[in-house]
Amino acid sequence: MFKLWATIRKDVRVLLRDKVGIALMFAMPIILVVVVTSIQNSTFQLVNKNRLPIVIANQDTGQSSKQLLTAIDKIGMFKVTELPKNSTAEQIADAMHAQDAMLGITIPGNFSVKVKQKADHVSGKALTSFGLEGDTTKRTVGNVEPLTLYYNPILQESLRLSVKGALQSALQMVESRETLRTLYFALNEAELPADMEKDMLDNRTIINEEPVSKDGTRQTPNATQHNVPAWTIFAMFFVIMSLGGSVVREKVSGSFIRLKTLPTSYAVGLLSKQLTYLGVTTLQALVIFGIGMLMFPFFGLPALNLPADILALIITTVICGWCAVSYAICVGVFAQTQEQANGFGAVSIVILAAVGGLMVPSFAMQGTFRSAANLSPMHWCLEAYYSLFLQGGKLADVMNNLIPLFAITLVIQFITYLGLKRKNLI
Repeated sequence: MFKLWATIRKDVRVLLRDKVGIALMFAMPIILVVVVTSIQNSTFQLVNKNRLPIVIANQDTGQSSKQLLTAIDKIGMFKVTELPKNSTAEQIADAMHAQDAMLGITIPGNFSVKVKQKADHVSGKALTSFGLEGDTTKRTVGNVEPLTLYYNPILQESLRLSVKGALQSALQMVESRETLRTLYFALNEAELPADMEKDMLDNRTIINEEPVSKDGTRQTPNATQHNVPAWTIFAMFFVIMSLGGSVVREKVSGSFIRLKTLPTSYAVGLLSKQLTYLGVTTLQALVIFGIGMLMFPFFGLPALNLPADILALIITTVICGWCAVSYAICVGVFAQTQEQANGFGAVSIVILAAVGGLMVPSFAMQGTFRSAANLSPMHWCLEAYYSLFLQGGKLADVMNNLIPLFAITLVIQFITYLGLKRKNLI
């Protein structure tokens, strides 16, 4: 025990002298968590609260185009600016840049006419199917000329598809209103009453949204709940920048060989490094979680809510930290130089994070990448944390994630042992 304690004190002193490594393990992850959470929270605010600037050139003079503009405004998703009706594509693009608008729309000049023709045709077919008099042959019917949607290429595809869906809903509303009016007039030879029109068009089924959690709570997760656990894992694995380099320095300096001449085992040294840096990863999680709980509200961000099962959180953090430390030691054992350890370590962590779902959600992956996620230890770390933070899970609920993570850690430990034996270091 004395040998282990003395070795731990030595490793702590070496760690404290590594100012750059400490900065990478603590300062950089904290900045990363704050910045990424702020950006994602701003994105949620943009979609849910703020309005996307949009410019519209309405080349039509009929009522349908005016109704379309009203419907677009009522969606609540857009801040509409109308341009002169004769605006060209180049002028619309210039207006988008001048007003920092992400979207632009051109409504064609025959929009109202085409909507009317389509409504007459549909209502005529409906009357015929009812056994009433309906004329669907004398009118020249064509499809409504499509709207042209201009968008800034930096607009993400998911948001662009949401915008397109919202515009299609507004367009469908206009066409349905015209069809109802035409059909009502054909049956009653009178205009459709405004209150009836409102009842028929606004009589939509309400959709209630409720998150599903394992503990029965109904709290809606926010950007903080998503990002803090994810980037805490990233911070844990970044101990490779200090620990991996430390292992390489000991190999190069001959410390491993000198340890063989002492009445101790290198297993004590490995255990010391694992305990020391396991303490570092635990401290990382404590600091980042604490900042999420106490400091985020000062940045205008939602505060982090800890899971109800604190014991499960502690066990998950310890196993995640042990896996990160084991990986760092493994890389240090096989690397020939400190530059190799730092370079390969940094790149491999980014790859493991990308494959593991920290950067792109695992459910959005397909094919090979979705299967490869199971090989990334970060994937199992993230699934365990998400089960606790987002789904209100308990220890029994995260065991399906912790067991594969534990198995991966043992494999990494075994590979490290083989590397030490091959290099005659033990």
